[in-house]
Amino acid sequence: MIADKDQVLAQFERQEFFSKDGYKVSIFSDYWRLNKDHAINFGISDWVGDDLNRSFRQVLAIYGETCSAQYTASTYGRFKKYLELTQGSDPFSPESLISYRDTLGKKDEWQLSPIRAFIRTWVSLGYPGIPVGTMPMLEKWRIKGNEKGYAVQSMCPESGPFTDIEMDGIVSGVLECYASGKLELRDACYAMILAMTGRRPVQLVSLKVKDLIFVNGKYYINFPRGKQKYAEWRSTFSKFEIIEDLWILLQTQASAVKSSFEKVIGKALQDRLVGELPLFHTFHRYNASEDLQSQLEGDFLHARVLEVNETMKSIREVVGMVSERTGTVPSLNAYRFRYTLGTNLAREGRGEYIIAEALDHSDIQNAGVYVKNIPDIVKRIDKAVALQLAPIAQAFQGVIVRDESKAHRGKDRSSRVCSAGGNVGTCGSYGFCGALAPIACYTCSHFQPWLDGPHELVLDDLIRERDSIRDITGDLKIASANDRLILAVSNVVARCNAMKSDIADV
Repeated sequence: MIADKDQVLAQFERQEFFSKDGYKVSIFSDYWRLNKDHAINFGISDWVGDDLNRSFRQVLAIYGETCSAQYTASTYGRFKKYLELTQGSDPFSPESLISYRDTLGKKDEWQLSPIRAFIRTWVSLGYPGIPVGTMPMLEKWRIKGNEKGYAVQSMCPESGPFTDIEMDGIVSGVLECYASGKLELRDACYAMILAMTGRRPVQLVSLKVKDLIFVNGKYYINFPRGKQKYAEWRSTFSKFEIIEDLWILLQTQASAVKSSFEKVIGKALQDRLVGELPLFHTFHRYNASEDLQSQLEGDFLHARVLEVNETMKSIREVVGMVSERTGTVPSLNAYRFRYTLGTNLAREGRGEYIIAEALDHSDIQNAGVYVKNIPDIVKRIDKAVALQLAPIAQAFQGVIVRDESKAHRGKDRSSRVCSAGGNVGTCGSYGFCGALAPIACYTCSHFQPWLDGPHELVLDDLIRERDSIRDITGDLKIASANDRLILAVSNVVARCNAMKSDIADV
């Protein structure tokens, strides 16, 4: 609370402030840059008078100083929406707020909570502009919270968790596109971190090279915590254990970043600075006349969150993984990977506290949706179902050939792919492959199945093994590990049958 009138007036005369991330902001400017990712373009002057606008900016400046840039920008956005929808009435009057609440409806009335909190701060600090009857009315309101977990509980194929088959397709697709040069290293790193850790984009772009940690034979990413309203940038961390393959990929990215900085500054970097480099960098705000170490202390040289989101959109188009549920290429975003991680943990029997920790939540209020009334994401697959789903999933990426002589490398006997029932096709790749044949071959773009190969025997063996694992372990998730492979083999069986039918008709 501000104690006296002189202090209030002093606050009114303040012309600038520093955002929580250290950006200098002019309070009466129409553009507030709060950090590298969030800025505010003021556009409410036409709806409020000068005095009200002045008070609003002063209160919002306090938010900018003490809250995260994302929260501050979000707060401004909610007020802008409110003022847009209540034009013609007195701003912040009881009548206009009642009208706005009615416009939102029960489902979205939770959006009034941050508005009420802001107005409460406004009144408590003594700034003018809020009518006398507004705050007492707001304090009496019981505002329903926002609906949590609909996408998770409904298993929405457009916005909810990915199935195991979809995740397998996404991960293998990203790696294959990176190996073939269709995806850049940086893009592949974004996708693989999101898929394997379920972290938020803001946490990815806040990483530094030193956050990649190897301790006691284990690999970790020391993620800066995200979505902490009052925490400063990179002030709190949580470690997440990763597999060696992701570690190697990120070490390659770290080396590429080091080379990029050395190329820009024209000399080798000092060892003490290498760890401070952003893992995902930008030179947009780099100033060659300023000391590099001081620039590395802020977020100026880190990539923006927008880049991660846009990259995932482009990866969706490049990889082109088709969902077996919809027959279309699903959207790829951080939310869906987070939902998938939480859902998988719940199915393993993990409790709310473990799920909240894995998802980097500060409490368990959002973790409950993963352990309550979630339908099973894994279904029983028999031969008939597999043959039906196979054309939709498009898990098979290779090309069917009539016989060995028509295959690329067909004259090379070492290129044959064998199974228990005999040779099933030809490998068209000249590179070394340590994958288990023929299990891994059916989802590989280099595989060329023979038209008369014993593919149906391979399919029968896979489904029989799936049923056996399910019966022994009682765990459908473990048994479903090869479901995408089953769909790929089923696709080959169906295509071969169709080709044989066409040949017979001719």
